[in-house]
Amino acid sequence: QVQLVESGGGLVQAGGSLRLSCAASGRTFSSYAMGWFRQAPGKEREFVAAISWSGDMTYYADSVKGRFTISRDNAKNTVYLQMNSLKPEDTAVYSCAATFRYPVLSPGGMLYWGKGTLVTVSS
Repeated sequence: QVQLVESGGGLVQAGGSLRLSCAASGRTFSSYAMGWFRQAPGKEREFVAAISWSGDMTYYADSVKGRFTISRDNAKNTVYLQMNSLKPEDTAVYSCAATFRYPVLSPGGMLYWGKGTLVTVSS
């Protein structure tokens, strides 16, 4: 089992940047593929990005490709989401999640979830 805690959310103007972090507990972090998902008000949770166990493979939703970068540091048990060129439509609660398979694009396929961090992008 792994526990996940996100941080780094906040209010940013359109065009700005934020870096989200997700710290994981336990000694088996490198056994999990990780993903970032987001849920905007009134909408379903959607896939944002995924990263493989060692970090050598990544996958992005079309809506964030070229603007967001997912990375991980297994020595620090942490996964990151660098978000650049933010748009108002990126406003959402961002959550990290863990699973054993890669890539998993459906929220239902993830095993463990953090509580999320709110990102608000003003126009």
